[in-house]
Amino acid sequence: MRSLLLLGSTGSIGTQTLEIVREARDRFRIAALSAFDSWGKLLEQAREFRPAVVALADPDAAHRIRPHLPEGTALLEGPEASQQIAAEAEYDLAVHGIVGSAGVLPSKAVLERKRPLALANKESLVVAGGPLMELSRRNRAPILPVDSEHSAIFQCIQGASVERVRSIWLTASGGAFRDLSLERLRGVTPEMALEHPNWDMGPRITVGSATLMNKAFEVIEAHHLFGLAPERIGVLIHRQSIVHSMVEFVDGSVLAQLGPPDMRLPIHYALHWPERAPSSLRGFDLALFRELSFDAVDPERYPALELGYRCVREAGDAGAFLNAADEVAVRAFLERRIGFEEIVPIDRRVLDLRTGPDGSVEALLASDQRARSLAEDEIAARERPLAPR
Repeated sequence: MRSLLLLGSTGSIGTQTLEIVREARDRFRIAALSAFDSWGKLLEQAREFRPAVVALADPDAAHRIRPHLPEGTALLEGPEASQQIAAEAEYDLAVHGIVGSAGVLPSKAVLERKRPLALANKESLVVAGGPLMELSRRNRAPILPVDSEHSAIFQCIQGASVERVRSIWLTASGGAFRDLSLERLRGVTPEMALEHPNWDMGPRITVGSATLMNKAFEVIEAHHLFGLAPERIGVLIHRQSIVHSMVEFVDGSVLAQLGPPDMRLPIHYALHWPERAPSSLRGFDLALFRELSFDAVDPERYPALELGYRCVREAGDAGAFLNAADEVAVRAFLERRIGFEEIVPIDRRVLDLRTGPDGSVEALLASDQRARSLAEDEIAARERPLAPR
C-alpha cells in the first residue's frame, strides 16, 4: 500500500486525487493533508481518511479546526506548514496541487526527502526549475508531471532517449476568447474570461488559458523536465483538448497521448506509475474523438507565448519574474483594477526590468518578491476602476 501526502488537498487537484483514492483504498493510504485556509473542507477529509497529520497555512483556520480533528490527527499551522509537513510527515509519494509560487518550497522539501513528487504546481519549475531538477537528479527523486500536457509527453517518451526526440508539441484550447475579435478583447470582463470552453480549472489558470500565458509557462516546464531547447518545443491550438501533447521522434514518427479533458487521468497515471492500473475513467469516446483539429498560434492574439520562450533563452530568474508579474496582474484583472489587454504588457515590462542570475531556490524566491513589487508599481501607474458588467 502506498502512503500519500496531498499538498493542496481542498483544491481541484486535491479533491480529484481523493476521488481516485476512494476507488483504490486497497492501494493507497492518506498519510498527510495540507490546505491554505479551507478548514471546513479539510476537516471533512480528515474525518474520512484519518491522516496522521494535517497542515493549515492560515492560523485562524487552524484555530477553528483544532478542537474538531479526529483523535490521532496532529495539526501543523502557519505560513510554512506545507513545507513543514513535506519535511516531517511519513509518506511514499507527494501529490502537489498548491497553486502559485507558495508551492515552490514544499516541492523542494519533498525532493530533499528523496520522495517522488507528482507535480501539478507549475510554478515550482517556472520559478526554480534549475535547482529543483538538479535536486531531483541528485536525490533520485523523480518528478512525475501531473499537468495533462507534460504527463502526455512523459508517457510518450517512456523508454526513449531524449536524443531520439526531434520536437514536442504542446496543445492549447485557445481559452475563452479564441473566437473573439481583437477589438472586442478590450472590453472583456473577468466573468467572461473564466468561462473556459473545455476544462473546469481555478481562476488564475483559466485566465492564463485565455492569454495563453499558461502555455508560456508550460514551455518553461517542458524545457526543465525534458531537457529540450526552445526550438524543439512547439505549441498548437487544439480546440477539442483531446490530444494532450505529441512527441515527434527523429525518424518522423509522431506519438500522441489522447483522452477526454479530465484531470483525473494524469493524476491516476502519476499515482500508479510506473504501472498502468485499471480505472473506471472514460477512454475512447466517438462523440469526443470524431473531429480533431490543429491550428498555428496567432502571435497577435496570443503575445504571451513568446515570453515563455524568452525566459528559456534568458534563463536566470526570468521565469520567477514572469510568474510573479503574471500572478499580480491576473489578480488585478480579476479585481477589475486593469483591463484584460493590459495583463501581458505588464508581464513584459516587469520581465524587462529583471537583472538577477540563476541561483538557489531561496534566491529565486527573492526575485519573485522583487517582481511582485515592480508589477504592483506598473498596475498603480495604469490603474483605473472598471465598471461591473
